[in-house]
Amino acid sequence: MAAPLSSTRLRRRTLILLATALALLALLLWWGLSTRPDPESAAARGPAGSWRSLPVPVRVVEAEQGSLPIHLHALGTVTPWHSVTVRSQVDGELVEVVFEEGQYVDQGELLARIDPRSYEAALLEAEGQQQQNLALLENARNNLALYEGLWEQDSIARQELDNQQALVRQYEGQAKVDQARVDEARRQLEHTRITAPISGQLGLRRVDAGNLVSRGDSEGLVTLASLDPIAVLFHLPEVELGRLLERLREGHVLITEAWDRSNAHLLASGFLHTLDNQIDTETGTIALKARFDNQPLTLFPNQFVNVRLYLDRLDDAVIIPSAAIQYGAQGTYVYVVDEHHQAELRPIQEGPSSNQLTAITEGLAPGEQVVLEGIDRLRPGATVDLIPDGTDPAELKTVQVPPG
Repeated sequence: MAAPLSSTRLRRRTLILLATALALLALLLWWGLSTRPDPESAAARGPAGSWRSLPVPVRVVEAEQGSLPIHLHALGTVTPWHSVTVRSQVDGELVEVVFEEGQYVDQGELLARIDPRSYEAALLEAEGQQQQNLALLENARNNLALYEGLWEQDSIARQELDNQQALVRQYEGQAKVDQARVDEARRQLEHTRITAPISGQLGLRRVDAGNLVSRGDSEGLVTLASLDPIAVLFHLPEVELGRLLERLREGHVLITEAWDRSNAHLLASGFLHTLDNQIDTETGTIALKARFDNQPLTLFPNQFVNVRLYLDRLDDAVIIPSAAIQYGAQGTYVYVVDEHHQAELRPIQEGPSSNQLTAITEGLAPGEQVVLEGIDRLRPGATVDLIPDGTDPAELKTVQVPPG
């Protein structure tokens, strides 16, 4: 019984191996037929078996010679040129608020009033005390004149004259104290009229009439900000400080621009006002302050803006869009299209960049055509098809270039 069973297993194993071999043979035949080049594609190959260049659609731009403004870019925060929290300088009941929220006020304009009656009474008391002491002073001076005449007649002792002179000086000193008290009482009474310390725009009211206010209130009654002119604070890396200081020492007024968040719209133009006197060691930057005329009100406090600081201008430079510049193992390069519509990989040396434009110091001449779009499908020596401006960028992907 064991021998027939072993023979059956052997035949089954032989059939499985034969079926596997036939399947592998069929797979190899299918792969060979599917990868055999057709005559048309074979004709397109050169002697070395590589693809001849097919036209690659690209958009080009001409390298121009001109002036390139050099800007330093930063993020900035708009701040009022002057900002004041209006607080009461005396204690009392706020009896009247005469301003409107958001109103523009001039310096010295009345904003609110505190109940003045207690301060009027204090002023009257100080003035009354002053009058009493002035009367005593006047009487002492009259007696001194009388004592001086008697002394000349040798009718009184010297001690009496000295005592009267001391009394006059005492009342004169008291008169100064009284005048100081009157001035202080009058100043306190004036502070019951709360006026605008600067010209500017008011914020939201923080205290209503009827509340008790005091000199210790930290929030105050309202904030007042000067919005025209207005300032923008921003930071620049310390590596830019040398060029910046050099321009300032030469007496140049550095134009500064404030752009919106998208960097698409110019909000205001101004100039660099000043810079901080020390570098922030934690960030390696230095703070700067620019001044802007803000009429109409295009800049608002605490608004974030993109800052462009005009630093210099590069004349007679070869300029191309920064997007045309490529970076690879061979260094920095661009693709240049020659008169035969073939792409040439050209090593270049970059210069300063500004506003998405870059100056090329070496490797490119004015008037040469540089590939701007379609670079990802290019190879050195490839034939290109120039796409006119205004073409949909999707059309640059219609031609499939075989791998080189």
